[in-house]
Amino acid sequence: MKIEAVRDKIVEAISRAEKVAGKNPTLPVLAGVSLEALGGMLTIRATNLDLGISIQLPVKVSKEGHVVVPAQIFSSLLNSFSKEKSIILESTGQTLDVNTTGTHSVVKTLPAEEFPIIPEMGGGSNFSLPTQDLLSGLKSVMYAAAVGSIKPELSSVCLIHEAENLVFVATDSFRLAEKKIKVKKIPNFTQVLIPQKNATEIVRILDGVDEDVSITIEDNQIAMRAGSIYITSRTIDGTFPDYKQVIPGDIISKAIVLKQDLVSSLKTSLIFSDSFNQLKLSLSPKNKKFEIESKNQDIGENKDVLEAIIEGVEISVNVNHRYLVDGFSSTPSDSLTISFAGEGRPILVEGVGDKSFRYLLMPMNR
Repeated sequence: MKIEAVRDKIVEAISRAEKVAGKNPTLPVLAGVSLEALGGMLTIRATNLDLGISIQLPVKVSKEGHVVVPAQIFSSLLNSFSKEKSIILESTGQTLDVNTTGTHSVVKTLPAEEFPIIPEMGGGSNFSLPTQDLLSGLKSVMYAAAVGSIKPELSSVCLIHEAENLVFVATDSFRLAEKKIKVKKIPNFTQVLIPQKNATEIVRILDGVDEDVSITIEDNQIAMRAGSIYITSRTIDGTFPDYKQVIPGDIISKAIVLKQDLVSSLKTSLIFSDSFNQLKLSLSPKNKKFEIESKNQDIGENKDVLEAIIEGVEISVNVNHRYLVDGFSSTPSDSLTISFAGEGRPILVEGVGDKSFRYLLMPMNR
């Protein structure tokens, strides 16, 4: 193989692929990126067997061929050529020569014949939407998924087709996030569960992509194509919990507050929160007060009264500081509605004037 590539283009492509390359002691080739030159195109592939990526890049091909190089080393090397406009890659035996204007480097390759095939999906349910909408949906909910749960469906982001919306949902049973994205045309599929760690990598890979993304869903697989980037991920074989049963409908108290005021208050409250990140939220409609209180026996205590529109009855609940912050950071609204259904029942966070996102938070027992 011998090619000449534009430095910035190949650096960007390798940077995306490197995010997928895995570490597997029984299959070292997974730590590499596959470079295949054919017909004026360089196809860059990486996989950890759970998630795969393929990127096509136009290059000058002098000799077709296929090599696999260690992803981290190759990426670091290419990034070091910050002043170069083009890079020449030439494979010789078990090595890859990397040449620039004044630099010659030799990188040992990995066995190309051992590199797994990344499946190209053609059938199944297919639809498209702006990439930024997909990223917005994933970012709005994926933090609420469980990490390392024994229940795989809780360690996932669930995509559901609902009327004219593509609904993104995630929960770890202590909090739940739901984001609705309007789509023009979508096939009828029940639901698909993407592993949370794969959703995180998909967001990192597609960040900055402007083209629409085409999504294909088949048995145990989901594929996404945006421009020259193709991603395939395994899906979880399971059923997402019927989460709508836990969304409270009988609200007894609520507060409407400016998000920035809440952000500022919570920054102060965090200083005084205990090892459980516990905060106390208190609503007093009679006194028109919305209080946030935090205590730490070793540090001290803090009480902050926020300006808010308050309705309903008096109520006080304890919540996890981090969980509360996660919830309202995903809504673009300047004002938030925090609704209470009673002690021990879920707290609902929504943006004022924005019904596309809602967040449920269970109170703490302590």
